[in-house]
Amino acid sequence: MAEQDTAPNGAAASPENAASGPQFTVEKIYLKDVSFEAPGAPQVFGEQGQPQLQMNLTQKVQRLAENAFEVVLGVTLTCTMAEKTAYLAEVQQAGVFGLAGFDERGLDAMLGTHCPNALYPYARQAIADLIQSGGFPPFLLQPINFESLYAETLRQRAQQGQEGSGLADAEAAGNA
Repeated sequence: MAEQDTAPNGAAASPENAASGPQFTVEKIYLKDVSFEAPGAPQVFGEQGQPQLQMNLTQKVQRLAENAFEVVLGVTLTCTMAEKTAYLAEVQQAGVFGLAGFDERGLDAMLGTHCPNALYPYARQAIADLIQSGGFPPFLLQPINFESLYAETLRQRAQQGQEGSGLADAEAAGNA
């Protein structure tokens, strides 16, 4: 009995099929920029009260070559206590991704969902390490549904009449 490899869609796997289908590769993941500030230290360590946290996400996409993109996921976490900034942690987690064989919509979706999904665990860990190294209690960011954020971005584009202006075309996206 001969074994035959099959692709996930049930088609026979062959070098021709592998080369012609969409391909996604992670070439490199790296910290592009990092910053931590505790402007009120050491007095802030004695403050009483409930800390207030505000998180801001940004995403930038830059085409490096025909099938290579740099995606930068920016995470800024600001903690305030008694209306004073306890700390500010900023991370720009970046990656170089290979994307080939995608149509325009598929490419935009990959850049808006899969790439930030790959970067987020690294950014999350970097933020947690910064906060703890800054002398504050450990804090772990909750998971983020990038598919939902991307769907909201598409809805906003449609309202603004920019349906054709995808992440790959614009080479930069604002707040996620």
